[in-house]
Amino acid sequence: MNNTPHPSWATLPADEIRRHAREECDLAILPLGSIEQHGPHSPAGVDDFNAIGLATRVAERTRAMVLPCPMYGSHPYHHWHMPGTIPLSYETHIALITDIVRGAAVAGYNKFILLSAHGQVSTTTVAVHKLGLEGYFTLSLHWYDFLRDDRHVLEDYMWHADEAETSMGLYLYPEYIDMGKATKGGGQPLVDHRFVIAPGQVPQPGMMYHFEGTFARPEYKELENGVIGDPTRATREKGEQLVMTVVDQISALIGDIMSRYPVGTKPPVA
Repeated sequence: MNNTPHPSWATLPADEIRRHAREECDLAILPLGSIEQHGPHSPAGVDDFNAIGLATRVAERTRAMVLPCPMYGSHPYHHWHMPGTIPLSYETHIALITDIVRGAAVAGYNKFILLSAHGQVSTTTVAVHKLGLEGYFTLSLHWYDFLRDDRHVLEDYMWHADEAETSMGLYLYPEYIDMGKATKGGGQPLVDHRFVIAPGQVPQPGMMYHFEGTFARPEYKELENGVIGDPTRATREKGEQLVMTVVDQISALIGDIMSRYPVGTKPPVA
């Protein structure tokens, strides 16, 4: 029996999955995270837990189907070789996403959202366009892009294992966060900070995302504790505000999609 308050693919029999697509909602959300070190105070599954937490709360509001999170993800080059982080190759992750969407479509789902809580635009964007060529309506969403501007909640912008991610952990899975081990981190780009967009920041002229260049030193050489930012500033209340902001925005997006293309209607991608 399915006891979750949201539609969850992994806990439902196939007949119920198909019925849901026919009668309730034919949009499926694929949570995407990673196995990545997040300092001494947070678990390596932070990005997965954040993606799943956001997806389930969106599904509670919208009745969208939540696909199982594949747990592993792709990583920018500077994350590689860091103990605790297990990156997939870019080709593997692209293939993983495209195969999941193709498989879910067989059950009657016509719209897909890739909801990432990890910086992996280099693969999700490619996957979206490969799927578009096959006629699939797919959106790639990274949670921090729904926080412009997140300084109304945080003392600093989101970086890594920092105030933002730790606050979300304190709200979503506090049993895995040890604030007694939280310490401020470091890390400096190879160009001036004014040229680098922080996740959750409103971009200014001349700024680049971290995935648009190789202007970060490898983390295993750069970071002493695996942290960029200051997790000691984290609170549960900040985490709740971040989560609710993202959930509100994505739920509104899904409402727009479903109003334009009701259950059973495939958006005219091809």
